[in-house]
Amino acid sequence: MLAVLTMLAGLAVAPAEAQVASHAPSAVQPMVATNAGPAATPAASPSLTPVMAVTNKPVARINGTELTDRDLLREMLIIFPYARQHNGFPKAEEPKIRMGALKMIEFEELMYQEAKRRGMTVPAATLQKAQTEFRAQFPNEEAFDGFLKTEMQGSKQVLRQQIGRSLLVDIFLKAEVTDKAKVTLAEARAYYDKNPDAFRYSENFAIQTISILPSDKASDEVKKEARKRAEDACQKAKVTKSFQEFGLLAEKVSEDDFHVNMGDHKVVDRDKLPPEIVKAAQAMQPGQVSDLMQLGNFYTCFRLNARTPAGKFTFSQVKDKLRQNLERDKNERLRAGLDKKLRQNAKVEEL
Repeated sequence: MLAVLTMLAGLAVAPAEAQVASHAPSAVQPMVATNAGPAATPAASPSLTPVMAVTNKPVARINGTELTDRDLLREMLIIFPYARQHNGFPKAEEPKIRMGALKMIEFEELMYQEAKRRGMTVPAATLQKAQTEFRAQFPNEEAFDGFLKTEMQGSKQVLRQQIGRSLLVDIFLKAEVTDKAKVTLAEARAYYDKNPDAFRYSENFAIQTISILPSDKASDEVKKEARKRAEDACQKAKVTKSFQEFGLLAEKVSEDDFHVNMGDHKVVDRDKLPPEIVKAAQAMQPGQVSDLMQLGNFYTCFRLNARTPAGKFTFSQVKDKLRQNLERDKNERLRAGLDKKLRQNAKVEEL
C-alpha cells in the first residue's frame, strides 16, 4: 500500500505524466481538475467519451453509505490512466470501464464495512508512517495544500481517514484473499502430476529462410526467372558456414518478411510449418541448408539451426511459473467469491 500512496502523491504533483497501478484501493487517488472552463480543458477527440464533470452526485449506496461520481471517476482513471492525457475514454470501451470501476468501488466499500464490522484496525504506527511517506512525496507545502483543497475538502483529518480506510481495505484483502491464495510447492507438484498434458510440448525447429516470391499472376517468363534467382540464392546459401553468413545473404536476396531479421524465424512448432519443411528438417543436422523447394507459388530454402523433439517440461523447469499462475487464478477466484459473499449480506443500490 505504501507504494500506492507514493504513486498517488506523484499524481497529485504531475498527473499527466503518471503511471497508475490498477485495482488498488482508490480512496486517496487524486484526479484531473474537473472545474476548469473550456479554455483550460482541451476538447476530447471524436473517438473519445469526454471525462465526466464531477458533481459529487451519488452513483451507488452500500448499506446506506453513498459512493459518488468523484469516487467513480477516480477509479476509472486508475483503470484507464491515459484519459488524463487525452481528456477522454475510448467510446467503445467507456461503458466497460465505467462498469468495472463501479463494481470496484462497491467491492472496496463492502470490504471496508466488513473489516469495521469485525473490529479490524490499522496499527497507529502503520498509519503514521503511511501519512509521513505520503506527505514526503510533495515538493512543497503549496503543492500539498493544493491536493488537500482539491481532493480532501482542505482537511488533513479527511486525508488521514482516507489513508486509514485504504490501509484497512488492504489488511482485509490480504487476510481474505492474498494470504489464502498462496500455493505451496507440494500443491504445485500435485497439479503437475495430475495434468501431464499441460506440460508437454511438440517438436519444434529453429530455422532461417531465403524465399523468392513471384506473383500468382506473373507470366511464365517471370516465374522462370524467379526460379533461376531462387536456385542461385540456394546454391550460395549452401556454402555459408554460420547463422551470420546465411543471415547476411537472406537480408540481401530474400523476399519474405523475415529477411529484415536475417531470415530468422526463431523457434517454430512443427504444426505451424509446411509439411515439406518439417519432412526435410527431420532429415537434416543443425547447420545444414536444405535443397530448394517450391511451396505454392514461391521458392524457398532454409537453414536448420536447431531441432527439439517433442517432450515434456520437468517440474523443476516449470515450478516457479506454475506457482505464480496457480496463485493468480486462485486469487481471482477468491476475490470473486468474496465479492459475491459480501453482496449477499449487503444492500447495494446503483443509482
